[in-house]
Amino acid sequence: MFSGLLIILLPLIAGYLIPLRHSATLKLINRLLSWIVYVILFFMGISLAFLDNLASNLLSILHYSAVSIVIILLCNIAALFWLERILPWRHQHQQEKLPSRIAMALESLKLCGVVVLGFLLGLTGLDILQHATEASEYTLIFLLFLVGVQLRNNGMTLRQIVLNRRGMIVAVIVVASSLVGGAINAFILDLPLKTGLAMASGFGWYSLSGILLTEAFGPVIGSATFFNDLARELIAIMLIPGMVHRSRSTALGLSGATSMDFTLPVLQRSGGIEIVPAAIVHGFLLSLLVPVLMAFFTA
Repeated sequence: MFSGLLIILLPLIAGYLIPLRHSATLKLINRLLSWIVYVILFFMGISLAFLDNLASNLLSILHYSAVSIVIILLCNIAALFWLERILPWRHQHQQEKLPSRIAMALESLKLCGVVVLGFLLGLTGLDILQHATEASEYTLIFLLFLVGVQLRNNGMTLRQIVLNRRGMIVAVIVVASSLVGGAINAFILDLPLKTGLAMASGFGWYSLSGILLTEAFGPVIGSATFFNDLARELIAIMLIPGMVHRSRSTALGLSGATSMDFTLPVLQRSGGIEIVPAAIVHGFLLSLLVPVLMAFFTA
C-alpha cells in the first residue's frame, strides 16, 4: 500500500503545477471529478462488505459518525457564535425564495446509494471484487491529480484571498474548532489522537475525506468519516436559511468546504451577493487544507 503522505501530496502538487486556460478542458475535469467520486465510493462499499465481523463493524461506523458529527458541529457552532459576538457581520440583505432543500438533500444522498450498491455487490463474495482496495488506490491518485488542477485553475488569486478578511477568519475558526472537536472525539471514542484529528479534517468534503481515510485507516474509519462529512452538508442545507440572520459567520462556517460549490446557491439566496466572496474564499481555503491536514495526520 502506498504511503499516506505520498499518495495524497504528490498527485495533488503535480496537478497544481499545471496551468490551464481552456474552459472546455476545465469543464471536462469537473465532470470527471464527479464521475470518479462515484467510482471510488462504489469501491469503498465493496471493501466494506469484505470486513471481518461485519455486523459489529457497521455498528462501529454508525457510532463513530454519530458522535463525530454532534461533537464537531457543536464545537463549530459555539466558536462561530463567539466570533459573531465579538466581530459582528453587518448586512442589509432580504432573503430570496430558496430552491427545494429536500431536492438538494436527495442529490447528496445519491452518494450514499452508490456506497450501498457497492456494499451489496461485495456481499456476493466474487473473487475479482477482492481487488477493489487496490483499484481504489490508483483511482484515488488520478482523483487527487485532477483536484490539484482544479484548485490551481479556479480563478482565485492570492490577492483575492488575502483581501477577504471575513472568509479567512471564518475558515480559521472552523479549522481550529473542528480540531478541538476531533480531539474530544478521540477521547470519547477511545481512538488515537491523530485518528480523531484526521476524522475532523474533512470539513464537509465527504467525497475526498472518506476515501483518504479508508486508504489510511481502513473501511470502518473511512466510512464513518464519509457519513460524518455528508451529514454536515445535509445539516448545513437545512440550517443556513434560518441561521443566516442570527449569525452569518455560523451559517457560512457550517457549510465547510462546500461553501464554494454545493451550498453556495443556498448561501447566496439566504445571505445575498455580499456573502459570495467570503463563501468562495472560505471554501477554497478549507478545500486546500483537507488533503494537507489529512496527509499530516495520517503520515
